[in-house]
Amino acid sequence: MAGICAQALPQAQQAAITPGTQSPAASQGTPANGPHPPQYYVWKKAHDAQLLVDFGGLGRFKEADAKLAAPKPGENRVVFMGDSITEDWKLENSFPGKPYLNRGISGQTSPQMLVRFRQDVIDLNPKVVLIMTGTNDIMENTGPMTVEQSGEAIASMADLATANKIQVVLCSVLPSSEFAWSPALKPAPRIVELNAWIRQYAAEKGYVYIDYYSAMKDERGGLPPALSDDGVHPLPAGFAIMAPLAQAGIEEALKRRHD
Repeated sequence: MAGICAQALPQAQQAAITPGTQSPAASQGTPANGPHPPQYYVWKKAHDAQLLVDFGGLGRFKEADAKLAAPKPGENRVVFMGDSITEDWKLENSFPGKPYLNRGISGQTSPQMLVRFRQDVIDLNPKVVLIMTGTNDIMENTGPMTVEQSGEAIASMADLATANKIQVVLCSVLPSSEFAWSPALKPAPRIVELNAWIRQYAAEKGYVYIDYYSAMKDERGGLPPALSDDGVHPLPAGFAIMAPLAQAGIEEALKRRHD
């Protein structure tokens, strides 16, 4: 089972680069040891308070999900499930006219996504779900996690989707060589390890795998400045590379649905 990678598609046109809409410290964080920027501690206090009252972030899309009509006959509804990288993705620009739903929440880890997976994916009756998670697991946003623990949460989401006849597309973690707001962490080798797990699991289960990582990494195993201004979140030029890979993955998943 081949993954979706850059070599399989024409090189995307790079969009104009504009600054990100959120600072990293405002949207991400980690309890790892070591010094952090001052904004981190403000974020951390609010983040930890939120975990106590709504660990999975069920309140974020609850109203929107309830108002969403059922898919129309023949509609290929797709849900993008993820964290801030997904949340920042303007799907209406990358996939104009497509019935694609963005259910990304900034800062979330894979266990948090698992908590809201029924509400934000299954109950929306999509044909396909793209699951992209792992960056915040490595950032330890809800505590230290092993690759195996991240894999268990990803596998559980995939199992739930499969049980509800939703085609699964597993996405690689994007490259990152450092987290500026958590300098003690060294994410590059851990991202490689987690991506190897995701790729292997997709192959074993027959899921589509999208390899954003190989299409975007630089020589350090990070995101180059042309694609990200903080080393984690893509600029429009980064999403321009990701969009055709995602579309190819969706089309392959829809094809398998009819096989």
